Amino acid sequence: MSNLFTTLTDKVKGKELKIVFPEGTDERILTAASRLSADGILTPIVVGNVDEVNAKADELGVKLDGCDVVDPASFAGMDELVKAFVERRKGKATEEDAKKILLDGNYFGTMLVYTGQAHGLVSGAAHSTADTVRPALQIIKTKEGVRKTSGVFIMVREDEKYVFADCAINITPDSQDLAEIAIESAKTADMFDIDPRVAMLSFSTKGSAKSPETEKVVEAVSLAKEKAPELTVDGEFQFDAAFVPSVAEKKAPGADIQGNANVFVFPSLEAGNIGYKIAQRLGNFEAVGPILQGLNAPVNDLSRGCNEEDVYKLALITAAQAL
Repeated sequence: MSNLFTTLTDKVKGKELKIVFPEGTDERILTAASRLSADGILTPIVVGNVDEVNAKADELGVKLDGCDVVDPASFAGMDELVKAFVERRKGKATEEDAKKILLDGNYFGTMLVYTGQAHGLVSGAAHSTADTVRPALQIIKTKEGVRKTSGVFIMVREDEKYVFADCAINITPDSQDLAEIAIESAKTADMFDIDPRVAMLSFSTKGSAKSPETEKVVEAVSLAKEKAPELTVDGEFQFDAAFVPSVAEKKAPGADIQGNANVFVFPSLEAGNIGYKIAQRLGNFEAVGPILQGLNAPVNDLSRGCNEEDVYKLALITAAQAL
């Protein structure tokens, strides 16, 4: 495991954190949960029919001794969850609605986080991003001052670590969204011991081209500096000017960032998504995420193509966010 995850393990071990896994009969979830428990890192709350979960664990030969296996259909605290859900939805769900909705593992798990019975949630191995994110936005909601959640990847290659945002959620962010993403991404960088230097990316560097697309990024830089004056953030930059000092010297000699950026904010979801996959496939970077940021409590989304190691690592990250 890379230094990144060794550091995270040291941070979360012994903190008695509980992470919910709503997909309790998925092989990847069970094997990762078993490892997390056996390694003494956190207590997994595995959601599902108890008999089915235990039968699957037996079939896989994994032990769930240190895991809490919880079935929404027989959960002792369901009445309290139903009441809390109805209150949180403020007239958008009746008690009868809530009883049905909370049988869904993602909604049930999110309510465990909301009511403080768990510290975070990891889902998505067998569900779409929408299935994971929707309950989080309805129940946990974004932090005060944050309009939207966003999704980042930590790009890791040996000792190199970078943050790419937003690669998962917001299709066409406006200037205010981009400023918010920059600030939240810097906080995520801090969590991974990356001293954030945030570059706002475009196809233009410091006015070399002018269009509504570039002006959007220029305004985002201004807003980010206004909201977080302590943050090192600049742009608009083409990627080479943000990353290569000799290029920055020519294209942006007076910029706050001189080719030493480590947090990259893309101007649109298509740019971010394409960018991280190019780095992953051509640059041999490990792409860790997407990590959702801006929520009141951590909820993270796996890819349906994930493996056991992905689950293990995202659970570690979720636990670290809970701190």
